Amino acid sequence: MIDPTIENVKIPPLLQPFTYICPVSFLYPLFLVAGLALAIPVIIHLFNLRKYKVVLFPHTRFLKNIQLNSRKQSQVRYKWLLAMRLLFLATLILAFAQPFFNKANTKTAGNKIQVIYLDNSYSMSAKKGARSVLDIAREAARKQVLHSVPGSRFVFLTNDIPASFRAEPADKVIREINNTDVSSSLRTVNQVLQTTQSILQNEGAGEADLYYYSDFQLNAFPVIPDKALLKNITFSGLPVQTDEAADIYIDTAFLTTPVLQTGKGNALVVRTHMAGKVPKDNPVLNLAINGQVKSAASLSFTEKNERSDTLSFQVNNAEWQNIELTVNDAGMRFDDTFRITARSSPSLSVLVLNEGQPNPYIQAAFRAYNGFRLNPVDISSSPASYQAWKQYNLVILNGITHLDDALGKTLNEALQQGQSICIFPGRTGNIQALNDGLKSVGDIRIDAIDTAVQTASSLQQGSALVKDLFEKIPDNVQLPVANWHYNIHAGLSANQQSVLSFRNGDPLLARYTPSRGQLYICATSADLQSGNFPGSYFFTPFLYEMAMQSGGSSIYAITAGAQQAVYLPMANVTERNTVHIYARGVDIIPPQRPNGAGLDVFADQAIQQPGFYSLSSPGGDSTRIALNQDKRESVMDFRDISVLKKDWKGDNIKWLNISDTGHISDSDEPFPLWKVCVILALIMLAGETYLLARNQKVQIA
Repeated sequence: MIDPTIENVKIPPLLQPFTYICPVSFLYPLFLVAGLALAIPVIIHLFNLRKYKVVLFPHTRFLKNIQLNSRKQSQVRYKWLLAMRLLFLATLILAFAQPFFNKANTKTAGNKIQVIYLDNSYSMSAKKGARSVLDIAREAARKQVLHSVPGSRFVFLTNDIPASFRAEPADKVIREINNTDVSSSLRTVNQVLQTTQSILQNEGAGEADLYYYSDFQLNAFPVIPDKALLKNITFSGLPVQTDEAADIYIDTAFLTTPVLQTGKGNALVVRTHMAGKVPKDNPVLNLAINGQVKSAASLSFTEKNERSDTLSFQVNNAEWQNIELTVNDAGMRFDDTFRITARSSPSLSVLVLNEGQPNPYIQAAFRAYNGFRLNPVDISSSPASYQAWKQYNLVILNGITHLDDALGKTLNEALQQGQSICIFPGRTGNIQALNDGLKSVGDIRIDAIDTAVQTASSLQQGSALVKDLFEKIPDNVQLPVANWHYNIHAGLSANQQSVLSFRNGDPLLARYTPSRGQLYICATSADLQSGNFPGSYFFTPFLYEMAMQSGGSSIYAITAGAQQAVYLPMANVTERNTVHIYARGVDIIPPQRPNGAGLDVFADQAIQQPGFYSLSSPGGDSTRIALNQDKRESVMDFRDISVLKKDWKGDNIKWLNISDTGHISDSDEPFPLWKVCVILALIMLAGETYLLARNQKVQIA
């Protein structure tokens, strides 16, 4: 007997329920409704049958033969004609519905992503004919998305912060492409590849196609690719360049004095460069103070395409001044302006404690400019009390051969309050006399004296003394020579930073920050018997910067993206006196951190648009800063694509023509089915035409 319970019933495999995913989808499925039109040919063939002409013959045998032959030909002819018309309409309807293979059935969803990078740096504003290079790249990227596989999703990247790191549908990507404009931000190809690698990890994808639209400027695109960053990435380069790039830009500008002078003449040195074709007319350089033109100069360039001019001007108040330099360059406009903010500071006070005779080089450095008030005092008659020192911006200990415990404690107290101190030690055989006072300051000691003549071999470009003073160190500048020097060592708590150092790593001049203030120690004396540092290129500028550091700078010209901190002296640094960046329609809190007796504010990390901005905290004074664009974009040098193709090559590296972006497709894209449908529809139409023509001939015959 058969067990009637359903548990024992085995369903054959062919009858088991299963889920079937259709391998074909339609981009416009509503067009399939037009399939109802297939009934039209059927109706026509049913009600519009062929009408036969009756021909009378004397004998019925002939009539019967004709009737039989006509019926057979009519049946065959109508069937083929009906089939042709039905197939023509069916394939035409399918073509309008645009069928495509469903990729989800042949490839794991999310296994591969498509990334479009559109370079929108300032150099992309160069003209190529009537349009900018960015406009051409933007149109090409838009065309690529429009002609992509139906249902495709893209990650769209520019030099700005992306709206999303996730893949987005084509319509949203096109809107983002249309809204892309030139930006002061700059990204290298390695940064774009790193971002793509991060997207791969976040999306859990195995591979990525990166389409790189750029002018391939030298500063952003290396000669040799980084193979590690290209792992699992297919790179497609789409160059868009111009041969018409011509640019005149202001490289840098600086005052010849450390601070701005009120009621007196000030000199501003301006260095300009030219790239590309020489303009027909000499451009004009204008200097404006707070919007009023003060001076101008006509620019004619040398064979090296560079020029240096000195413009004079005068201000009548001690407030912040917006100094703006502009050049009327019609080719590229983004770098035609260089901005500086400056104010006339009150006289900076410097206390020099001499052991013995006053130092003529220190006196000459500060007395050459009337913005400093110098007070040289014999150290034996100076009170060892911080209360007597706190009115000074800088305290210099010159020729010191001993530091007793009392003087060391005074130095420590001054540093605790954020003061700047510089020590030029004298030569002595009793090194311990110096270490007695240094141990009160921090973990700093002198181990020995080196009598060998040595030349400083390195200059720390990132030091606070250097980066705020020099836009660029001259290539032929001579570093100082020391006839002897102390070997100075410091622990981690002293935070040593060598400004000038010898080949063996010993510092000639070093900065220490054991507490809030800044302590500078030179390893040799400030006289010509000890070396040529007092007469060197760096001696006077270094002293000026040391004096200004305790009170904050009075001149600002910051470069976007340089991560250059703005130091603001503040008595009590707390969360309540957080510094804000203000401008018209702008209120931003930038990254900031305590430094000595104030704050280091990284304004260029929060703002990218060049212009004038104010830094201030609740209840605090306002500081005006000027932000300028990155000058790397002004150098209009681009990679030769034919040469680049030889170095950037491989199975995962492609070079495409910008004009062929409408034909870019994913490597997994099938042959477009709608084209097959159109071809079949044309074949069916040709077959129908042939049958109709043949039918007409038969009737005539």
